[in-house]
Amino acid sequence: MKKKNIAILFGGASAEYLISLQSAYAVITHLDTDKYVPVLVGVTKQGHWFHYRGDAEDILSDTWCDPKYCVQAFISPCRKNTGLVEFDTDGPNFTKLDAAFPIMHGSFGEDGTVQGLLELAGIRIVGCGTLASAICMDKDVAHKLAAREGIAVPPSMTFARKADLGEIKATAEALGYPVFVKPVKAGSSFGISKVVDFSSLPVAVEEALKYDTRIILEKEIEGFEVGCAVLGNDELTVGELDEVELKRGFFDYREKYNLITAKIHVPARISAEKASEVKQIASKLYRLFRCSGFARIDFFVDLNGKILFNEVNTIPGFTTHSRYPAMMKSAGLDFGTVVNKLIEMAVAP
Repeated sequence: MKKKNIAILFGGASAEYLISLQSAYAVITHLDTDKYVPVLVGVTKQGHWFHYRGDAEDILSDTWCDPKYCVQAFISPCRKNTGLVEFDTDGPNFTKLDAAFPIMHGSFGEDGTVQGLLELAGIRIVGCGTLASAICMDKDVAHKLAAREGIAVPPSMTFARKADLGEIKATAEALGYPVFVKPVKAGSSFGISKVVDFSSLPVAVEEALKYDTRIILEKEIEGFEVGCAVLGNDELTVGELDEVELKRGFFDYREKYNLITAKIHVPARISAEKASEVKQIASKLYRLFRCSGFARIDFFVDLNGKILFNEVNTIPGFTTHSRYPAMMKSAGLDFGTVVNKLIEMAVAP
């Protein structure tokens, strides 16, 4: 059987650029090369696209963008030639793509922009499409859709960049401190601050606005966080839940990627009945948001055992030690199996 060309898209003009390199490296090194030919497409922090032909190790060390191994390239939106156009010294060259696996976390990668380009070009996507990616990246829209379906969400309010600080202050007081100030569209806890009184609110607002034009104020939920890994399209495989145990503060960027004081427990230390309830809500949200391929859906469990929806990561951290693969491994699917199952779903007739 002829091998299929699978574009692995990595990097991107996002605060999560370096995280993308780690996830892409893991995917590249676990791809079944008996079935698939990886076509590596790197995007720099400045948003420049290249066809990369070097070693995967250089992606991991962020030394990949070397003229010796990179040729300027782009995904052609023209369906006459579905694939990658590159500008080599001999002129334009074309590489047909059977599917694309975007491993680009955050803005301009996980938010539906790249997925829209791929759908316009008629290239099959490994993972969520444009609609699901856009919905899930927008915390405000996702929460409002979930709430309309009767799924509990934390009390919150959204503000545009030019909102009056006095109005933001009044909302924080109405919600009741502590509150979290977040960019509406961002990942990996970039721009998120926990605010316990008004004195730190202006700085928190300014920090959140570095990552988006809108912010969301969200009431802190006393309890703990659990995550649910979902895999599939029509038929879903739900992994074991994980639980984030925090010693102090909140699950910010440093804790997520260094686990300084935090611990991740797989499976989560909750009853079988509560775990089943979380999985049912996760599956409902996955279908509600029109997710496909894979996603990690995060929840809060408050002190009374109430489950509240937090967010969906349509391209969750995807290294061998990340949360999503760990949950799937606990359910019996190792990392390589997950990677290749995702690609199989995308290229299936």
